[in-house]
Amino acid sequence: MTTVKNPRFADRTVVVTGGAGGIGRAVCEGFRAEGATTIALDLTGGDLDVDVTDETALREAMGDIHSRHGGPHVLVTLAGGSLGTPRDLDAFTAADVDTVLDVNVKGTLYACRAALPHLRRERGSIVTCASIGGRQPSPVTGIPYATAKAAIGGLTRRLAVEVGGDGVRVNAVAPGLFLTPRLRGMFDGLSDAERASVVDAIALRRMPELDEIVAPILFLASAEASFITGITVDVNGGRFMPL
Repeated sequence: MTTVKNPRFADRTVVVTGGAGGIGRAVCEGFRAEGATTIALDLTGGDLDVDVTDETALREAMGDIHSRHGGPHVLVTLAGGSLGTPRDLDAFTAADVDTVLDVNVKGTLYACRAALPHLRRERGSIVTCASIGGRQPSPVTGIPYATAKAAIGGLTRRLAVEVGGDGVRVNAVAPGLFLTPRLRGMFDGLSDAERASVVDAIALRRMPELDEIVAPILFLASAEASFITGITVDVNGGRFMPL
């Protein structure tokens, strides 16, 4: 990704959980191209190996980032997903439900709480990650994932009220089906009819490119969105159009 002129995040430190994943890597590259010092947190493959379900580890990581780089000024919480759990109602176990809720919901909450002492000082911003699967029924993902991602909307709105007086903005993106390597396998596992129904339901009649989720995240994190908080931006090509 080419470095841009007049970068929006020069002298800013950005933390991305799930930063080693398909969308996470693209988001990190996008922030770096715009001048940010960007730290990817992930279980493996990130700049720091951190389990987002471990709040103590997250607090230590945020403290280390602050001492080394300043900030953080922006937190993007992308850690999550179906995490390899079964989709169908009769197939997933109680342990599968715990895994999905722990990483998606608790992981988002813990990361936000760990970063907020620093974000409050910097009047920073948070971008959380919901999903079209939490906004309407999806043939690709199951009930635990839908439940977890629906919860992100409530978390985002309530947190925006909680920290708005400190100048911290909190918004969410709700991506449609971006075919990262992990989701490509799920999509390819659908029947021909199911795959066709996914594309046919998209108003733009095509699948998205990764940079089409990066740009909205960078916008919400930037000063250009300085009076926007508590919203969910649907990035799905018109598959879901809320009132």
